[in-house]
Amino acid sequence: MATISIRSSFAFTTEVPTDALLQFAVADIPEQKLLKCRTGLTDAARCARIPAQEDIGERVWVRANGRFEVKHEAQVEIQRQVIELPSLKQLEPHQMPAAPVKYLFDSRYCQADQFQSFVGDQFKGTVGGERVQAIRDWVAEKFTYTPGSSDASTTAHDSFIERRGICRDYAHMVVTLARASVIPARFVACYAPDVTPQDFHAVAEVFLHDPESEGGGTWQLVDATDMAKPDEIVKIGVGRDAADVSFLTSFGMVDLCEKDVQVLRD
Repeated sequence: MATISIRSSFAFTTEVPTDALLQFAVADIPEQKLLKCRTGLTDAARCARIPAQEDIGERVWVRANGRFEVKHEAQVEIQRQVIELPSLKQLEPHQMPAAPVKYLFDSRYCQADQFQSFVGDQFKGTVGGERVQAIRDWVAEKFTYTPGSSDASTTAHDSFIERRGICRDYAHMVVTLARASVIPARFVACYAPDVTPQDFHAVAEVFLHDPESEGGGTWQLVDATDMAKPDEIVKIGVGRDAADVSFLTSFGMVDLCEKDVQVLRD
């Protein structure tokens, strides 16, 4: 079991009182045991903590006015089940539990229905975990990791055309192609020690048959950038795509002026 230490911080400024939704803290969930945790926030007129999607992690509402700073430290022991993808079977739609079904649908950045013909041709003869492995390998081979090549408006369709991007774009592409293959897939915001340059990271997660549970399923992490290993990834939160798990979502104008992330193996 890997033990990972995290230090992250960021600061932003506003010219007028502005609401912001933050998601940056390590999720305290069974697959990753939280050994230590400390968070510091600038005093705000309003501050409320709420559960994040799937009860994985939490979000923080703040009403910021002027400069707002966030500092977070955590030590985590990874305890998740990691299974070789090609060995996992695909669950038929009628076999799926209710919770993963929403991760088959299109979302803001992942227009899966546009790729059904493509996955049928490109990955013909593969299903389940073997299909996901083929998707991961295809994205890893065809895409070039290029900081600054995408922005908050870039969709999986855009990335497919450009064949370049950053971690969020790689994750969106894997999620999109998995959904087009009728495999539930979601976007994971996370920390990982080998991310270069070090920053908040993003990977995909797919839902396949759990060989240890008759009729059950298992979520398995997939990183086509090759920078994060499933047994060293520290989850912050999950969602349909990046829009659901941004570390900073503002409802008004803000200026991000500082950001620093350090992730180390203990």
